[in-house]
Amino acid sequence: MISIIIPTLNEEAQIGKLLEHLLANSSATITREIIIVDGGSKDNTKRIVQDFSNFTKTSNKKAFNYIDNSVIDKKTITDEKTETSILLLNSEKGRAKQMNLGAKMASGDILYFLHADSFPPKNFDRHILNQVKKGNEAGCFRMQFDSSHWWLRLASWFTKFNWRACRGGDQSQFITKSLFKAIGQFDENYCIYEDNILINELYARKQFVVINKKLKSSARMYRKHGVLKLQYFYWNIYLKKWLGANADEIYSYYKKNVG
Repeated sequence: MISIIIPTLNEEAQIGKLLEHLLANSSATITREIIIVDGGSKDNTKRIVQDFSNFTKTSNKKAFNYIDNSVIDKKTITDEKTETSILLLNSEKGRAKQMNLGAKMASGDILYFLHADSFPPKNFDRHILNQVKKGNEAGCFRMQFDSSHWWLRLASWFTKFNWRACRGGDQSQFITKSLFKAIGQFDENYCIYEDNILINELYARKQFVVINKKLKSSARMYRKHGVLKLQYFYWNIYLKKWLGANADEIYSYYKKNVG
């Protein structure tokens, strides 16, 4: 079954909406757990996740497991029905580290990595499961930004093509646990671009599929920095990596220009 893994850092404005969306658009028989891996939030992110302990998806009570530094204190509420459990993990800051910890603790045989501001389509878990049953062990959804800006609409349109240059972590990513382990997980040397490194390996192995359903992702970073300006910085990062820049060089450029 599927384990959803969401890295967070100060996501109080998004995480509650996302959890509600995931529970409303998935099946508890397929999505057995949602794992939030927090990198040290200073806002109410963790409290909001904890509030979901008040109900479960199938019995108006939410199954909740709180894990601090990988020590499990299970408080799962069970009934006779299948339920989706929610787990909260504390981790060192860094999406690669956070997602690797989530994958390590996941009980599902399919991992679904999702950003806190990306909302997958209805029945997303069934679409993922169907692809895995067909032999497609990794992939993503098409993406649509929550913006009418012409460039973001064009960029969203291009995500329908199964081209390496059209991929990014904000499109979400599913992968079987066995393939994830075989590849070697996310490279924790990368503070950014970690999802692209993994995607590169999947494309090299010709093991990537694009599901023809749209995920909606926030354009908040584009609104903050300006669409074309931020896209220019992203292109430079892509080019720097292609020319051989290492993880530290890429992160230094990102911190200087994007923050």
